[in-house]
Amino acid sequence: MKKFIIHKRLNIISCFLFIFIFAGLNFAQSKTGTTIGQFLKIEPSSRVVGLGNAGASLSGEISNLFYNPASLGRLQGTDIQFTFNKWLADITYNYMAAGINVEGVGTFALVGTLLNSGEMDVRTVDNPLGTGERFTVNNLALGLGYGLMLTDRVSVGLQINYINEAIWHSSISTFGLNFGVQYQVEPDGLTIGASVSNFGARAAYDGRDLYLNYDFDPKKYGDNDKLPAELRTDYFNLPTIFRAGVSYWFDFGDDYKLLVAADAVHPNDNDQYINLGSEFNLLKMFSIRFGFRNLFMPDAEGGLVLGGGVQTNYDETNNIRFDYAYAGYGRLADTHRLTLSVGFR
Repeated sequence: MKKFIIHKRLNIISCFLFIFIFAGLNFAQSKTGTTIGQFLKIEPSSRVVGLGNAGASLSGEISNLFYNPASLGRLQGTDIQFTFNKWLADITYNYMAAGINVEGVGTFALVGTLLNSGEMDVRTVDNPLGTGERFTVNNLALGLGYGLMLTDRVSVGLQINYINEAIWHSSISTFGLNFGVQYQVEPDGLTIGASVSNFGARAAYDGRDLYLNYDFDPKKYGDNDKLPAELRTDYFNLPTIFRAGVSYWFDFGDDYKLLVAADAVHPNDNDQYINLGSEFNLLKMFSIRFGFRNLFMPDAEGGLVLGGGVQTNYDETNNIRFDYAYAGYGRLADTHRLTLSVGFR
């Protein structure tokens, strides 16, 4: 028995050490600001945000598929979540996800993400105070997901997304793919997971904001100085993210449980970093969370996250959950997320 406990602890320590060593390796340049679809990097789940965004190995609620679609394989019954997020600079971010498990087939999911900047003044070099016109930025992502259990401990999943970004009269559209795997080393204990998010084709902006009148030779008189022309924009990648994570539940009895989770994250447009988080669950009803995100990332703004949640059950098998998360972004101010969840078993 003693040998088993020592072996178990070594497994947990080895997994967490792997996370830290992975993040310590710097494979490439940061390439900051070289991808499109930045709204795809905003984390939707108030629960996982409160856990420092360490969600690659977590399951149990539908929005876990944002971090790893393999979590769909472990979803029981039906789960629906709505998240409202007052993002930076008064930007509004809303997220909806619904998943249903079909016994013997797997779990299907529908996901919607909407970001709106609100109206802003159009400013130019000649009119720095504004031209009198107003513009908005709207981002949309619609996704379909599927996950299943390959064995009693291994789950896999994928999600395909349609992505659209619109800035005034110009827009960009493309498709992205998320996929991942989770392995439960022991029931209700150690779980490891890995996923890839936003793997897709390069895309470029198009629209009438890029149209202009062009004078081929300004020094030449008598020619047409208003030739119809169009600016050509370059093609850019989606913000592809590789996550490898581990989590462990410490069970202190029926009324007290402690979750510890860590993710190593390798994005294609920034440096690698680590997310850490913990959740203390009391009476299967109240949860307190704290974590730290973007650990070891150079020039990161903020990092501390705090959160909490309440769950109430009805009809013994169904539940309603409220979750809140605070995330600080240093000089960029703070964000607050609220998530309402309904589960049917």
